Amino acid sequence: MEIPSGVYDVLTDPRTVISDDRVQIPFELDRPTYEQVDKILKEIGGRWDGRTAVRAHRFPFPVAEFIRACLATREIPSRYEQGWYPTPPRVVHEILEHAGIREGVSVLEPSAGTGSIAGPAAGRGAVVDCVEIDERRVRVLREQGAARRVLHEDFLDLDPLECPHGYGRVLMNPPFAAAVQHVKHALGFLDDDGTLIAVMPEAVLWHSDRATVEFRELIALAEGEFLPLPDESFAPSGTKVRTVLLVVHAEAGGPLPTHGWHQRQPRQLDLFAGV
Repeated sequence: MEIPSGVYDVLTDPRTVISDDRVQIPFELDRPTYEQVDKILKEIGGRWDGRTAVRAHRFPFPVAEFIRACLATREIPSRYEQGWYPTPPRVVHEILEHAGIREGVSVLEPSAGTGSIAGPAAGRGAVVDCVEIDERRVRVLREQGAARRVLHEDFLDLDPLECPHGYGRVLMNPPFAAAVQHVKHALGFLDDDGTLIAVMPEAVLWHSDRATVEFRELIALAEGEFLPLPDESFAPSGTKVRTVLLVVHAEAGGPLPTHGWHQRQPRQLDLFAGV
């Protein structure tokens, strides 16, 4: 949901206080602007608390980091959307702890949003490429300058065979509604000895549809792990969806369809040419 210009002006006004679990606007608004601000803040879970000591919109989660990311793109994901939820700092820390980033390692962040993972990974010495479908978030990523390359693409439309190399790490927080599809596709960009780490909804552990069952079987063959994240890890981003962290390491000749696996397929098929 795009933030209306009037609401953006109010939320970026230096007099507006955005901290902890509340947004406080200590100045008068005309009625139409107030109604717009109230609607946007309620969409992301805020409720007006009119008590004299408060007089602010309060949220059931720390809201400041989330609103800063939204203001950077002028976009707020409503509580009804299942798309972009910025990765909270504590989850980013968990991802990077498992990633073992070292100086110069190549990292791909698909569906990179506003760079919640890319920025800290680059700060640890990684060389980061990002893919992002939304034009506004692409602009933010490029202005930040943490990524070596930012592709404005639908990640699922990218062909691993058109990528000249695999990545030592794929770090991702995919859209929750299509997490399995995005993670399976991301494996095609991973080096044969690389590591993929992905935030996924907890439902991946028990959904019984064929795609999810086959995905769990693939991860089990590769001896990957689904590590639980604390309840409400994504509350700072406006959702209470329970999440897990997938950590899976590739190896040459292993079961994962890595970048090297994709590259080898045409050569294998060529063996049958002319038969």
